[in-house]
Amino acid sequence: MRALVLMTMVVTGMLGVASSSFGAGFKVSEQSAKAMAMGNAFAAQADDPSALYYNPAGIAFLKGTQVSVGAIGILVPQTEFSGTTPLSGTAPFGTGVSSSTEKAKQDIFVAPTVYATYSMENLPLSFGLGVNAIFPLAKSWDDSSVFRNQVQNVAIKPINFQPTIAGRIDALKLAVAAGLDVTYAQVTLQKMAYSPVADPLNPAPPFGAYELGSLGLDGTATGFGYNFGVKWQPRDDFSFGVAYRSSIRLDVSGDANFLATTPTGFGAIGLTGTAPFPYSRARATSSASTNITLPDTLDLAVAVRPTDKLTLEFDATRTGWSSFDKLEIHFDSPQFAAFNNQPSPRNWRDVWGYKFGGQYSVNEHLDLRLGYFYDQTPVPDGTLDPLLPDADRHSFSFGTGIHQGNMSLDLAYMWVHFVNRTVNTQDMTTLIGENGTFKSDAYLLAANATIRF
Repeated sequence: MRALVLMTMVVTGMLGVASSSFGAGFKVSEQSAKAMAMGNAFAAQADDPSALYYNPAGIAFLKGTQVSVGAIGILVPQTEFSGTTPLSGTAPFGTGVSSSTEKAKQDIFVAPTVYATYSMENLPLSFGLGVNAIFPLAKSWDDSSVFRNQVQNVAIKPINFQPTIAGRIDALKLAVAAGLDVTYAQVTLQKMAYSPVADPLNPAPPFGAYELGSLGLDGTATGFGYNFGVKWQPRDDFSFGVAYRSSIRLDVSGDANFLATTPTGFGAIGLTGTAPFPYSRARATSSASTNITLPDTLDLAVAVRPTDKLTLEFDATRTGWSSFDKLEIHFDSPQFAAFNNQPSPRNWRDVWGYKFGGQYSVNEHLDLRLGYFYDQTPVPDGTLDPLLPDADRHSFSFGTGIHQGNMSLDLAYMWVHFVNRTVNTQDMTTLIGENGTFKSDAYLLAANATIRF
């Protein structure tokens, strides 16, 4: 038990270090190596401790105490853009017409997971605790890119704690489970602020792209939700799963910093009477707040075993991304009036993902797995931007499970191809949007070690 507590503390600490945006929107569906190898089609099988994420009812069928510790390495989607943006060209008047090519910064993130379950011997009750990161986001463009006024760096680093209880009705071969989701998140955003007018407090011609300065935000939030699951296994060769996870509202509060780098920027923070010496700078600070509602999810799944060695599963997952309708930041300081309460429409939509996976047991020590996952993007053309240049994607995966005694090791690889996304949303009056095409691919490696006591 002491080792379990120590391991949980270590991995929990690591979760705060780095995570990456990946699944539909910024959802990461890859929460264990076994499930990832089967295209995340796992809500009906749910037969190891990672069931806590995929379908918590599955822990009711596990024996004794089981602990699974793992990590998923994500090569951040390698995004390339070709086209024009409101800043492509020479500011302030020669922008919006010069075609350019930009590449997002390359990075590798590691998202660890911990799952622990305990099933009582004399009662059909099981308990579990999961620690993971379900909705991380990370994207970085070069500080001088043509997207610098929309985003230079953005990150949402969440940690989710999931205490769960499950019960089994043996006569019906049915299990049900319910749990809490407690999500703590750190949120950061860095960009260069621009204005289409020389004085953002008194808009008037001439119109162009006027640099104001560097704007940064840092905040934290804690939100609460719930989840439940049902697993029914009427026969040894059939199982069905239903899992639901509620939405979670994150009320983010923190600090904002603005560094004025031009006379226009000085005016934006009320220093209109100042004639800045060339290369001078002025800094302003403010408390800031916003809110983000993480979507609810519903999984419907069926698994079949045509033979003793082969298991096949199909899952359909609905994600309620319509909860993300806008992004609006409130600044308390009057110096931030030029930036305050400017809603950025998102208008995301609810989407479905479809997952197919299979496992073939070569012998008692070795399993082979394959999977495919089609995921729809929730982002409409009208609000697609470099903060999250999302697209429909096709995911292909494979992996293996190695078993020896009371231990097992699961390994998986996944390649994700984002369908090329072409948009025509460039708006010179607001200096947002772009006319061009985004191309992305991502690569994942995962490993989990599970011990049964």
